[in-house]
Amino acid sequence: MASKVRAQPTSQGREDDAGRGRGQRRKRYDDHADLVLEGGGVKGIAHVGALVGLEEHGVTTFPRVAGTSAGSIVGALAAAGMPSSALREVMRRLDYRRFRDRSGIARIPVVGKAASLVSQDGIYDGEYLREFLGNELHALGVETFADLRVDDARYQGELPDRNYKLVVMATDVTHGRLVRLPWDYRALYGLDPDRQLVVDAVRASISIPFFFKPVTLRDADGTPSTLVDGGVLSNFAIDVFDRRDGQPPRWPTFGVKLLPEMPAGRIHLFPLLGLVPRGPVNLFELLVSTMLVGHDQTQLSQPWVDVRTIRVDTNAVGVLDFHLGEDAANGLYRSGRMAAGKFLSGWNFAEYKRDFRSDADAGPARTRA
Repeated sequence: MASKVRAQPTSQGREDDAGRGRGQRRKRYDDHADLVLEGGGVKGIAHVGALVGLEEHGVTTFPRVAGTSAGSIVGALAAAGMPSSALREVMRRLDYRRFRDRSGIARIPVVGKAASLVSQDGIYDGEYLREFLGNELHALGVETFADLRVDDARYQGELPDRNYKLVVMATDVTHGRLVRLPWDYRALYGLDPDRQLVVDAVRASISIPFFFKPVTLRDADGTPSTLVDGGVLSNFAIDVFDRRDGQPPRWPTFGVKLLPEMPAGRIHLFPLLGLVPRGPVNLFELLVSTMLVGHDQTQLSQPWVDVRTIRVDTNAVGVLDFHLGEDAANGLYRSGRMAAGKFLSGWNFAEYKRDFRSDADAGPARTRA
């Protein structure tokens, strides 16, 4: 079944609201939306606020969730059926300071970080996140992607290997391609998606290059591929659930965006960047910010993307602010909640389909959903 949390419905955000009188029977999928959750480092709790805001305005059923990096953490828990109230508490307990978990050579004073970067391609292990998320998923009865299969025919797609409640974005740097897990396990690696651990896919998706050690995925023949943060190639895969059969969507896809656009937003990605003298010294910050935001810049300017994007103001917190305090975390949550409510106050699914999903106006991306 789809992930669902009951909430009092309102008139906002429903399919084909225009022209329907009060008291009329709601359409079958009025409370449905697929979600795409952008990566954003430590800003992930803003996604929880956005989910709560959607539920408060009547959008309570999320058949499928896609996430990149931090978005994949929240997405995995939501797809596993965790109620938003519990999800907020779990994300508050997530100790970002422990993300910087060094071991072995990285613990050597002064030279350890540099040596770890050279020898292991990343400073931090990322094992804290794997253990934390693995325990939470286990408590929800989720281990492998088989536990997140879509069994309800109403929510199944065209291809069997895409019938999952969760899709996690990662980047295969060995082959230079974006991978959508579990969708691509069989086609690209010869692996049974049902047997792959959900937490391993999320661990790959959060692997910010140079910060976290990448994940090695071995295909059916034992050939290794190196996986890193999905944001390297697509931090905001808003079209991942769009239909490809030319039929109109039964429900919308909403994207939750946490990061400002480039180049003006660069200072908000890394607040301390303005204190660093211009020149080679801040090249690494620029590289990471461009990685997270730059690739999606072109599509973000498209009206069919903008109209279904919930933009959350997270500028007060940097992507790599691992010392995130409770006040800042609460502020991110409130921003997400308010942004979702504001978005739904202006959302009209009938107008969206008319403007962007009609056959006469459809481009390659617009014919899906």
